[in-house]
Formats: sequence, structure tokens, C-alpha cells
Amino acid sequence: MDEVIADFLVAQRDWYRKHHGYNWVDAELAGRQAEDLAERLHVEAMEAHLHEGAFFRDLPVMTGAQSAIRRLQDVFDVFIVTAAMEYPLCCEAKYLWLKDHFPFISPLNVVFCGDKGIVAADYLLDDNLRFLRAFRGTGVMFTAPHNLHADWTPRVSGWAEAEAFFHAKAGRSVG
Repeated sequence: MDEVIADFLVAQRDWYRKHHGYNWVDAELAGRQAEDLAERLHVEAMEAHLHEGAFFRDLPVMTGAQSAIRRLQDVFDVFIVTAAMEYPLCCEAKYLWLKDHFPFISPLNVVFCGDKGIVAADYLLDDNLRFLRAFRGTGVMFTAPHNLHADWTPRVSGWAEAEAFFHAKAGRSVG
């Protein structure tokens, strides 16, 4: 969910800027997480804020995610899988966020888990190498600044590429 359909990084960067004055440019984040660049006390404050859960309620939607997923549902059984148990109090916020931004996804197609390796599916589109490695199907890396240097194939950059990738797997063209 985060950094695939929800733009966690934009919100995180904004929080660090507002609360601690950081103003990172994309090049500084290439291959790194925000916590690699911030002072330890600031990272701990961010972690505490994430554990409160509300942060996840107002994340921006990743460009193109809504329309692409809507079209992909015509071909695939689409499930939203999120490792919410890292921040258990985020579950309600994430669920309400999904209802607001992806009302066409059934609540029965939403999975809150800790380890995405438990998911039995053909594909997992994710930004996190740890979850892709644990997944038994085909893991597709969704490019994000923190994973720019990760060696993983297949990889897609943005929702237009993701949609084209999955339509090609289904033997269909985008459009």
C-alpha cells in the first residue's frame, strides 16, 4: 500500500520538514530512507508518530493508481496487501483511506498482515525488497527513491508501466 498506491514518502518528507526543518531533494534520498538522513531523535519522533496510526489517514494517492487499478480489476482479482502490523494502530486509518480513495475495492480484498510472504497470489507489486524476497509468486518491484539501487527484476516505474506490465502478462494491451 505505502509507496505503491499511497504516497508515504511525500507525507513523510513534509512531516520532517514541518517538524525538524529537513528539506531533502530527491537525489539525497536515492537509495536511502529518510531515517538514514535524519538525526536519531527525529527518527524516533517519526516512529512514535507512525505508531499512533493517524499519519496513514491523509496520505496522497500515487499518481495513476486509482484508474490503473480500476482497469486491472477487469482482468485480475486485485487485492490490497499492507504490512500494517508494523504499526498496528494504523489499520483503521488505512482502511478508511482505502474506502475514500479506492471505494471500488471490496473490503474482502484488503489484507492487513505482518509478513507478505503469507500471501498466496500470482503477483505482488511492492516497493520493499524484503517483502518481494519472501513472496512465492512473481514479485514486481515498484520503483521508489529508497529502492533505486536494488537489484530486482521485474521492476516498474509508476502506474502506467505497472498497468502495461500486468496487461502484457494477461495478453492484453492497455487502453
